[in-house]
Amino acid sequence: MNGVLETTWEVVRHSRRVRTDTEALSAFARRLATELPPGAAWDETYHLPATHAQILLYILVLDSLNFCFWAPRGSRRWELSRGPRKISGYVGLAYALKQAFLGGAPITDTRYLSEVSLKTLKGVLGGTGALPLMEERADILRTLGRVLLDDYGGEPWRLAERAAGSATRWVALLAHAFPSFRDTATYRGKRVFFYKRAQIFAADLYAAFGGKGPGDLSELDALTCFADYKLPQVLRHLGVLEYGDDLSEKVDRGVLLAPGCPEEVEIRAHTVWAVERIRRELDRPGRHVRSFEIDWMLWNMGQLDTYRKRPYHRTLTTYY
Repeated sequence: MNGVLETTWEVVRHSRRVRTDTEALSAFARRLATELPPGAAWDETYHLPATHAQILLYILVLDSLNFCFWAPRGSRRWELSRGPRKISGYVGLAYALKQAFLGGAPITDTRYLSEVSLKTLKGVLGGTGALPLMEERADILRTLGRVLLDDYGGEPWRLAERAAGSATRWVALLAHAFPSFRDTATYRGKRVFFYKRAQIFAADLYAAFGGKGPGDLSELDALTCFADYKLPQVLRHLGVLEYGDDLSEKVDRGVLLAPGCPEEVEIRAHTVWAVERIRRELDRPGRHVRSFEIDWMLWNMGQLDTYRKRPYHRTLTTYY
């Protein structure tokens, strides 16, 4: 899809710092085949209900900001309260935006987005602790608002018309229109495509509407997983991904990997292909599960302490 599988495969073929253990992968696929865990659903406890007319722009805002939730060294993780519970990460972001919207903040107004300040965004998200790359987040929202105003008359549904109900068209459209969705890297002199947030937008649109109406998307099978830092953490715990000694030490010590460095690109590429191979293994016993649904399962597993015994890799990036 949009070159993701082709270009990440080239990385996997030449990878020197990360490898995939095929036996561990097959064992995990057999485990999934016996009892598939639940995937993600559009939980309206945390998300804006799909009945709102502004849901499309809400999802665009959500996935524009859906990256890098870990706390810098020496700082507390960003989180907010929902009753007695503390929530953070993607769920916390979705809930913060929902509450801001219901509280009257015009977060689905393109003019407002085009002018949003860092101070305003901090007030919208609220919570305590440190969320990295806040200035970049505000700039991403301003760009989102300006592009929608200049190219689409401030009407996000014009984007939907161009996407014409295709998941892959949505991905291509977002990557073309908005620089922050243009998630690519260079490896051995060649361009590699990941499109993590553009793909997750298509999956979120599908989930929000239960596969109906605007969520009735063709070509969902073409979506890959959304290569981030949580999925490889789970796959490493399962023994599916193995890191070379130097990389393993860096990840375990929390050393920052530079965006686009060979180690980071290899981790992400192996993640994409591990999920693709799991999908193919599941097809053999007739369990047809799409790659983005396997992603949801792995991400849910990654919220459990069992799969957090070894840390995730850290890269300061707006892509994931």
